[in-house]
Amino acid sequence: MAQEEHKSGVLETLMHGLVAGVAEGMVREEEHAPATAVAGYPHLVADIGGTNARFGLVHGPGQQARQVRKLPVAEHAGPAEAARAYLDALGADSGGKAPKPHRAAFAVATPTRDDRIVLTNSHWNFSRREVEATLGLEVLLMLNDFEALALSLPRLQAAQLQPIGPLAPFAASAPGEGGTLAVVGPGTGLGVGAVIDSRHGWIALPGEGGHVTLPAADDFEAALLQWARKEFPHVSAERFLSGIGLPVLYRAVAGVLGVADRGLAAEQIVEQGLLPPDAGGDVACERVLDVFCAMLGGVAANLALTVGARNGVYIGGGIAPRLGDYFFRSRFRERFEAKGRFQGYLSQIPTALIIDTLAALTGAALAVEQHGR
Repeated sequence: MAQEEHKSGVLETLMHGLVAGVAEGMVREEEHAPATAVAGYPHLVADIGGTNARFGLVHGPGQQARQVRKLPVAEHAGPAEAARAYLDALGADSGGKAPKPHRAAFAVATPTRDDRIVLTNSHWNFSRREVEATLGLEVLLMLNDFEALALSLPRLQAAQLQPIGPLAPFAASAPGEGGTLAVVGPGTGLGVGAVIDSRHGWIALPGEGGHVTLPAADDFEAALLQWARKEFPHVSAERFLSGIGLPVLYRAVAGVLGVADRGLAAEQIVEQGLLPPDAGGDVACERVLDVFCAMLGGVAANLALTVGARNGVYIGGGIAPRLGDYFFRSRFRERFEAKGRFQGYLSQIPTALIIDTLAALTGAALAVEQHGR
């Protein structure tokens, strides 16, 4: 009985980091548009993944997305059809006409340099110009998902964040005084982005920072990298610090410790790593979580130093929230500051976990608001 109760407690811990973000999304779904219309609004924003697409409306400058709804990607031919279904449903619910947005910004988990957008993990394959015309939009921006997440950083409020360490997260200031902010997101892969405040607005710096070479900070980590190089010629940060990377890190830890590789999936590694050994936990899984958090802190610090993100580095993605309180007790912040002569520099940089699952909509809202200024 005690073991079952402990497992129940661990499952609760696994969900702890997601609760605040889900609750934030539920609140937004229940909010209604303001009574006073703002010229040029509403704007339509969307966060489109392989499984679901979240849509929302922004009714004025600086406002959060409201009336957020999640639509299954598989049930719609493309984003135009999904957006039309979303708008029609809002109109039906209000007993009036469907809202007619003037501008829109969609965040997608794929490259957005060309007009043709192909989602890797779904059947959606579409032209940005055709979607813009079909929906009758003046402007439709297509953003990489981490470009949108980076743009969300200046507008995230205290309820959307949980500080990692003693420093308070960045608070919005006058235009041009916000400096640089950065985000690292271990999810299915490892996303990296940054934004710079200028007198013309916030400028996103999208990139592929998840594929930088992963460094070792001690002998054990060096042994892990050596083990992983038996399987991969290049061990990037994403090879260990992501959903697809956790099983790779587990295999390396098991190999270095000399214990059996049980072929665990990412979810199993997290669950068993959070359990103590006498309650069904696994020594290798626990070591995986310890190394994961420490290495993530080191990668976050490298990003802060590279782009000069003195006003904050944020952690997005779905893995860190699933670690619950373990993440905040981990070596993340210790490793973040462990940069020798620059320990003092990094100790002054706040770090925070993004707990709002709808943060990308906030970034999309800022992108479309700033467009054409």
